[in-house]
Amino acid sequence: MPHVPPWDQPFLPPAPPWQGASQALLRDGSDPWVTAFEADADHDFSPDYADTRAWFDRLAAASPLIRIEVFGTSPQGRPIYAVIASKDGSAFDPNKPVLYAQAGIHPGEIDGKDAGMMLLRDICFYGKDALLDRANLILAPILSVDGHERASAYSRPNQRGPRIQGWRNTATNQNLNRDYMKLDQAEMRAVRGLINRYKPDLYVDIHVTDGMDYQYDVTYGYNGENGTWCRSPAIAAWLDASFKPAMNRALEAEGHIPGELVFGLEEADPRAGLSDGGLGERFSNGWGAAAHMPTILIENHSLKPHVQRVLGTYVFLETALKLLAAEGAELRAAIGADKSLRPELVASNFAPDLEPTGKRPFKGIRYETYESAASGGTVVRWLGEPDPEPWALDFFGSHPTLHFDRPAAYWVPGHRADLIERLALHGVEMEAVAAPTVKRVEMLRLKEVAIAREAAEGHVATKAGAVEVEVRDWTFHPGSVRVSTDQPLGDVAMLLLEPQSSESFFAWGMVPEVLTRVEYIEPYAIAPLAEAMMADDPKLKAEFEAKLAAEPGFAADPDARLAWFYARTPFYDDHYLLYPIGRER
Repeated sequence: MPHVPPWDQPFLPPAPPWQGASQALLRDGSDPWVTAFEADADHDFSPDYADTRAWFDRLAAASPLIRIEVFGTSPQGRPIYAVIASKDGSAFDPNKPVLYAQAGIHPGEIDGKDAGMMLLRDICFYGKDALLDRANLILAPILSVDGHERASAYSRPNQRGPRIQGWRNTATNQNLNRDYMKLDQAEMRAVRGLINRYKPDLYVDIHVTDGMDYQYDVTYGYNGENGTWCRSPAIAAWLDASFKPAMNRALEAEGHIPGELVFGLEEADPRAGLSDGGLGERFSNGWGAAAHMPTILIENHSLKPHVQRVLGTYVFLETALKLLAAEGAELRAAIGADKSLRPELVASNFAPDLEPTGKRPFKGIRYETYESAASGGTVVRWLGEPDPEPWALDFFGSHPTLHFDRPAAYWVPGHRADLIERLALHGVEMEAVAAPTVKRVEMLRLKEVAIAREAAEGHVATKAGAVEVEVRDWTFHPGSVRVSTDQPLGDVAMLLLEPQSSESFFAWGMVPEVLTRVEYIEPYAIAPLAEAMMADDPKLKAEFEAKLAAEPGFAADPDARLAWFYARTPFYDDHYLLYPIGRER
């Protein structure tokens, strides 16, 4: 019979009945290795942190294929651990590709944990150990462990199960899925260390959607899908040609409906079109493209029952292991090709296209609209019935709004050891100087800076508009580093160090010291100095008089007039709005 859970948020749209072949993967309560998810009569439960860890510890004790590795500690002191499945013991065979699957970066979206428990159990005891003959698996079952333990029935109102869910943000109220570049949080720093240590060939980041209803239960995507622009074109081409067709066939054979990762344009009009959701590097798929790490973002559909989503994730992970075993060499060749790229222009700051790039077929759900007494406006009511006719929807991609010329290197001053540490966590190669070193570099004078009016992710963002290049001989003191862009992570370094990049340290508000001007001059001193300056420099005087004529507000402001002269004296703070990181050409 189709699975219809008795417990449900009554305000959610109805879920279409589902009966998939993957239900045969479920084991009943009599099995000694049944998971808590499977043992629940409605398959609508996911175990807490302690019970999950205890189950995995028991699995590791019973099977030589499994070991547990703690790779970090959460802000509240919980170990962050990975479950490693391999026939190689503690040292991986370098010839075997590695799959890294990550669950619970948003802990309410925990499908990957329950699917991973089932798959690892079946690898150990139920005949699927051959999956490890030619590939290795690393599963982080719960990345945001503190958020996972802030659990209740009221965490994700738009999601159908499990009935107890973790909280989206961490104990420090951060969204880890915004931290791939800035690396603020202990959890993401730990992940980067794990990735740098094991160098996975494929990274699968498992989420659950918000947003519109549709027929698909497993949607997934990656930057460069369908031949669109990507920082890692060879990887994207392999995913397009080899991974996606095989994955879709496997999911469909098990009764699932796979779809591309898309986002509705307008909540009030489901047929208004779809977007790619942006290509920003703060998300796993954007960072993966910049770092040349094949990265797939899974977004299971939130309105499908938990059991349907978990089983779809199981099929996805099992198929990914099979594909790595069969085509790992081809994927590694693509990774190598992309790591050798050194584009002269590096694109940044993506914005949505204003015109669609074409039409996309879309398996929609029937809906109607009604006038809501609560909202006072029109609201969509999803009916839970698959539309038999596919929709043809406009698809809007993204485009870069800025490009940076590739310098030979950047110089980061030693007094910004915090930024150097973040670069090192990324795995960026650097050369440190042990003695004062004078280099001719380009320094950037920030001409337009906007400071956000409210905080986001623990930062107050700053946006650099226009900049002016000043070529200087600059002394870099001990502890300073030279960051060459001739390295696989050269693009990542550029995106972090160019102040106009939307993912830069500066954009996240981490270089606020340049926004403070030091030293001032009193009117009794600057006024006679200004008069002498005009007397000595007719060109300066003409420039001042033109500004007076063009800007009445400036002309009427004595302080602004004197400040204009002060900024043109050698007494003015030369480091004000001077970005402290230099470019080497």
